[in-house]
Amino acid sequence: MEYYKDEPSLLLAVDCIIFGFDGESLQILLIKRGFEPEINNWSLMGGFIQPSESPDEAAARILNNLTGLANVYMEQSAVFGKPNREKHGRVVSITYFALIDSKKYQQILSDKYQANWFPITDYPKLIFDHVEMINTAKRQLRSKAALYPILFELLPEKFTLPQISSLYEAVYDIVIDKRNFNRKLLSSNLLIKLNEKDKENSKKGAFYYILNKEIYKDQIMSFLRYLPSWSAQDLDK
Repeated sequence: MEYYKDEPSLLLAVDCIIFGFDGESLQILLIKRGFEPEINNWSLMGGFIQPSESPDEAAARILNNLTGLANVYMEQSAVFGKPNREKHGRVVSITYFALIDSKKYQQILSDKYQANWFPITDYPKLIFDHVEMINTAKRQLRSKAALYPILFELLPEKFTLPQISSLYEAVYDIVIDKRNFNRKLLSSNLLIKLNEKDKENSKKGAFYYILNKEIYKDQIMSFLRYLPSWSAQDLDK
């Protein structure tokens, strides 16, 4: 480090914005911070990048520590580095957003971090600039979901058409024409219908579907034409 000894020092951290879907609403996973500063206040899950880690590796480690999950859909979101974002020292944070099925993983949350799911529209006050981090990641999720079918990462392996439409309504905070949406989605051949129904939510029941992974891989760029056209205003809500 002798070449940089006259340069200012700072800490490099990662923060994970973990989105989930419980079948009805888009959710965010938060923890109660267990150390100072801001101990016992609600926070995103984060930590400092270790000397032997890349930012991607640090984010994967932090997500695994909280949920026990590995190989989850996760991508880099943004860098937050305003000089005064933390008053106790200069910390630059690289954020990542992850997508998981919150209903499936309700029971594996670590008690160590007092983690809880909250609706994306109703969560407690957060430390530092974590609200800005969430809002930035949400805009990116909406933009990317309009180009790629990444929202399927939030669904269980088998799902219903009402679940898909509810998911898109939750992510974009809009009401969609479900009949037209379902018709276009089924015509894409992206879904495989199962001979099994979900009867928990209605007497008649809704058929389960699974994702046709071959079509998913081959036609990922053409998926956009099967979805509603959202305006820039929808993306920026």
